[in-house]
Amino acid sequence: MTQMFWHVRNCSLFQRLTESQWKHLEQRARIRQFPKGASVYLPNDVADSAYLLAEGRVRLCSTTNEGKLCILALIEPGELFGELALVDSSAREERAETVQKSTVVLLPGDHLRQLMEDSPGMAIGVTKLIGLRRKRVERRLRSLLFRSNRERLTQLLLDLTDQYGNATTDGIEMGIKLSHQDLASIIGATRETVTTVLGEMQSEGLLRIQRQKLIVLDLPRLAAASTQAAPKNNHSSNESASEPILRSRGSATHPVNATPP
Repeated sequence: MTQMFWHVRNCSLFQRLTESQWKHLEQRARIRQFPKGASVYLPNDVADSAYLLAEGRVRLCSTTNEGKLCILALIEPGELFGELALVDSSAREERAETVQKSTVVLLPGDHLRQLMEDSPGMAIGVTKLIGLRRKRVERRLRSLLFRSNRERLTQLLLDLTDQYGNATTDGIEMGIKLSHQDLASIIGATRETVTTVLGEMQSEGLLRIQRQKLIVLDLPRLAAASTQAAPKNNHSSNESASEPILRSRGSATHPVNATPP
């Protein structure tokens, strides 16, 4: 079994498959490699497959008629995406593109749907997955409607710290490369606004931007500005506690430094 298919076998969504079902899935799956900035799928593409990221990083995004980019999600190694193909084979609405050189395992939607019929455990897992994704979208919508730009950025920094933070002697260093424009595209603000708010936070001693690195200096005080408690900051694993079924067990991300615009 190749290392790429190891990610599929260890994805908790497929844990309850029998050996026979697993071997059939491996026969139908395909491995594809993409350079940085390539599209895995585009809006209006037929949703006939789901994907599991084996290496690299992928972002799901959408572009408005005015050309404004909105980043919907960041996908890390071991995570499943494009999962709506499991319940609906209509046209896709978002774009999936690589942030860096990536390897993706393509899983045919028709075969996955058959597995859902044969395996109640997998069907429940897919239902949970879609429910968690919907919960995340609803939380983001509430944030856009009722929170200020600073509150939205604070919440995002807490989420990124929880998933990508690395404890250092100075504080919690962000282990992901996101420009100010990327942050703005995630929270629905302008790059100038994000730059201004980050500058204010740095002046207040909440964080420090140094040598293209973003370090959270006072996590409890940063969390106090949000409605959620401070992240546990257990960085022995990058698996998100809110979406445990999306990532393969034992998979690891490849952190890189955060960068300004």
